[in-house]
Amino acid sequence: MPIVSMVMLFVIVIVILLLLYFVPVGLWIQGIVSLGIGRIGIVDLIRMRLRKISPRLVTDGVINLHKAGLNQINTDMLETHYLAGGQVENIVKALIAADKANIPLPFETATAIDLAGRDVKEAVQTSVYPKVINAPIDGYLAAVAKDGIELKARARVTVRTNLAGLVGGATDDTIIARVGEGIVSAIGSAGTYSEVLENPDNISRAVLDKGLDAGTAFEILSIDIADLDVGKNIGAALQTDQAEADLQVAQARAETRRAMAVAQEQEMKAKTQEMKAKVVESEAEVPLAMAFAFREGNMGIFDYYNMQNIKSDTGMRNSIAGSDISESDQSSDDKENV
Repeated sequence: MPIVSMVMLFVIVIVILLLLYFVPVGLWIQGIVSLGIGRIGIVDLIRMRLRKISPRLVTDGVINLHKAGLNQINTDMLETHYLAGGQVENIVKALIAADKANIPLPFETATAIDLAGRDVKEAVQTSVYPKVINAPIDGYLAAVAKDGIELKARARVTVRTNLAGLVGGATDDTIIARVGEGIVSAIGSAGTYSEVLENPDNISRAVLDKGLDAGTAFEILSIDIADLDVGKNIGAALQTDQAEADLQVAQARAETRRAMAVAQEQEMKAKTQEMKAKVVESEAEVPLAMAFAFREGNMGIFDYYNMQNIKSDTGMRNSIAGSDISESDQSSDDKENV
């Protein structure tokens, strides 16, 4: 009998523990005390346990929402969001914070933001307390004015979360990229770098007028130029590089013309040698022609000697003329030496 009693006692304890696990009486009593009878039923708590939903998480969420004045949200709505993989605690805190800050945030919008992977609680906090984004995150933005002077700028962008565009909207990386593009464009449109240094707020106004927050999850409140430094003279460097390039092109063209002149000279020398060879060839045919003339009787012995005399006279005149030229050259050299 004692053994049977012990077994029965053990079975009763197990049944009570299982009953307390599946029937969270404590949470049911807490719901009645906080919200009244009928808001959270014992059947709802048992159903949550069977569906593997944390009854305490849902119960605490509903109690906090109702205490904050959001009575339209019930346990079924939180259960559905929990089963969809959402963060019920973040949803509850975000809805309460938005309601206290008079920010319209429907439950459907909040759950959509949470299921999209965004931190809805942080989004509401950013809507209440705008955050500052550095553009760029590290370093400076380099831009060149029309006079060729480089300017290095860094801006601080104050943004506020746009809850309506948070789902599907671009992140702060897009804001940084667009602001950087706007700053470079504004500096590049300035006539001189001194104009930018004198009125840096012109850059802020020019960038704000472009509506850079379109299609993003943020609303740009202000763009402030935090730092603006003068960099290199890019225009002078480009002109120097262009001058060096033009010089190299001119040198290359001159070298091409010189090579063409040398080639033409060599070609003319080759033609001269060719013509000399033709002259020698023609001179070699003269004795043959004379012999042929003797045989045919077209030329006599006296004609031959007359031709030899003419050649001798011509050679003598050429030698006399050459000696006179040499003497005149020698005398001019002596005068120059004196």
